[in-house]
Amino acid sequence: MKASSRGISSAQQAPHRDLQALLRRHAEHPFQKPVLDYNRQAFAAAMAAWQGWRAGAPLVLDAGCGVGWSTLQLAEKFPESFVLGVDQSLDRLQRGKPHPLPSNAAFVRADLVDFWRLLHSAGVTLQRHYLLYPNPWPKIGHLGRRWHGHAVFPTLLALGGRLECRSNWEIYVAELALAIESLDGKVAEHGAYLPAGVPLTPFEAKYLASGQMLYRLVAELG
Repeated sequence: MKASSRGISSAQQAPHRDLQALLRRHAEHPFQKPVLDYNRQAFAAAMAAWQGWRAGAPLVLDAGCGVGWSTLQLAEKFPESFVLGVDQSLDRLQRGKPHPLPSNAAFVRADLVDFWRLLHSAGVTLQRHYLLYPNPWPKIGHLGRRWHGHAVFPTLLALGGRLECRSNWEIYVAELALAIESLDGKVAEHGAYLPAGVPLTPFEAKYLASGQMLYRLVAELG
């Protein structure tokens, strides 16, 4: 497979200088935006699927799962866990799914900002949490659009579990590591990463085929 995906281009060459101030602001002022009804309905359906499969089973969240390659692979890798793939695009979620789906997996159309907050409000603790190739928003002025720069980030951390993020932009995982240590006091391992076996996502496959460097962060959040 050959690909010509371009690497990240950014004037930012190191972790953003405003990251710590932004983190403090978000920690001091909890996110109060109202949760939309469609996200509440999606959350209720997701919780029913999880508990209907096996009450009390560990929960794995594939956040921003796209077309769901990763969700299906994670369901196979962790057969004793229930895997939720969440994405805001119905079109992506409906593409190329096997029938039937693995019994320990479900796909949910929802906005992650609301979904994370609903999980936290319900007292859910994750076993594993995946952020696979999130939009890096590489412009200097886009810090607040990156997940670690968003006001929902403290809630994301509060869900606990083993957080894994993969990206083709080294600064993204470096910033994420700084944010985790700043707010949660946990040291996150991060660095260059070469996946073994089948790529978890179409982006991972494309970046590998283009010869790009990939980076991974892993943090045990409790």
